[in-house]
Amino acid sequence: MELHRRTLLALGGLAGLSALLPSCASQLPEADVTAAGFGQDATGTVRLWCRAATVVGVRQVVDAFNASQDAVTVEVTPVLDGQYVTKLATAIRGGNVPDIVDIDDINSMLFIYRDSFTDLTPLVQQLGFADQLNPGQLALATRDEKHYGVPYIADNSALFYNTELFEKAGLDPADHTQDFDGLLEAARAIGALGDGTYGWSVDGNAAGILGFVVQPHIWAAKAPNIVGDVGEQRGSIADNDAVRRTFELYRTMWDEKLMPQGNFSGDGSRWGADFRDGTVGLFPANFSVAALNASEEMRAKTGVVLLPGPDGGRATFAGGDNLCIPRGAANASGAWQFARFALDLPQQENLPAGGYIPVRSDAATEQYREKFPLAVAPLDGIAGAYAPTTLAYNLLFNQQDSPWIAAFRRAVFDGDLDGALAQGQKDFDRILEQAQL
Repeated sequence: MELHRRTLLALGGLAGLSALLPSCASQLPEADVTAAGFGQDATGTVRLWCRAATVVGVRQVVDAFNASQDAVTVEVTPVLDGQYVTKLATAIRGGNVPDIVDIDDINSMLFIYRDSFTDLTPLVQQLGFADQLNPGQLALATRDEKHYGVPYIADNSALFYNTELFEKAGLDPADHTQDFDGLLEAARAIGALGDGTYGWSVDGNAAGILGFVVQPHIWAAKAPNIVGDVGEQRGSIADNDAVRRTFELYRTMWDEKLMPQGNFSGDGSRWGADFRDGTVGLFPANFSVAALNASEEMRAKTGVVLLPGPDGGRATFAGGDNLCIPRGAANASGAWQFARFALDLPQQENLPAGGYIPVRSDAATEQYREKFPLAVAPLDGIAGAYAPTTLAYNLLFNQQDSPWIAAFRRAVFDGDLDGALAQGQKDFDRILEQAQL
């Protein structure tokens, strides 16, 4: 399966997007979603754009939808992740938009704040399961309490652990995955087993991965590293105790050789191979990398919890895709009919088969828990799903020259924690100031 956004995406097109999507983007007509029969009596073709990284999962749902009725046919166009924002912006500017887009939830905000998506609030409110939707993803499709999209597939970070290594080290995972003290004690005990075992592993030269698996430790402490509303945001790095303690934890594990030396240069190309080989005790990742791609034997000795904060609490990165209907869509009614189908439980409950997590907490039925035990934690902890609402996420976290990876590497590998936090604060503030509307 293709690696996700965190390993590959490097978008810097904020300025370019502003040029492609001036405020006049709102001149495209908006569908009347309150019209009688909207999303129910549609016919014709629906053009759906999806991210190339998620096309396999999308096609599964599209095929099921097309087979379920004969009035509407959905046609899928995959777009390379690195080109998605620019291509969609170009289509909107030219007035020739797809009917519905499967878009990285982080990038939803870029278009919502340019008034490019249809207000779906009445439709979302009518969903009988709206309160079960992933709150972190829904927040990324919401502005001023109006919903301009719905979560579709989730891609959550979590902490996976090797139960066999925990048992050999005489540790109880429940006791040693609750806070940083427990994590460090477990990493030391597992590292002491020898035979090439390590307590922890992370690809330390992959910007997107570090944003995906390191930040939730901070959010679990209720200490966001971006504060303020879009338009008036600033970084919270230098004086953020949770950021400091998170970097300190990683620095200690690196300094004590509890992490493989390869973590220094790990760029995501072999993300999780060491954990799947059974040589790592604790591994922050997603379901696809840690479990779906593992052998059946390895899955049998894998456990999972959400990522803890320094003193407890838990959080997960609310990654994944949202479904949004661009203004000017020719078949918005058919688009919503498909979106509603995609959110039904039969489709949601099967998402882990393709490496993703449902966006509905009520998908965690007994049958689901039995079939996908390693894909349950994000649903049970769905209240802890979060990602920052900002127009500058890619600049801050995903690009290889972003300030987050720079601060992490300076603190963890170079040992200059104070310098990393001070420079990180400056860089966050500079980028956020440039990214304001």
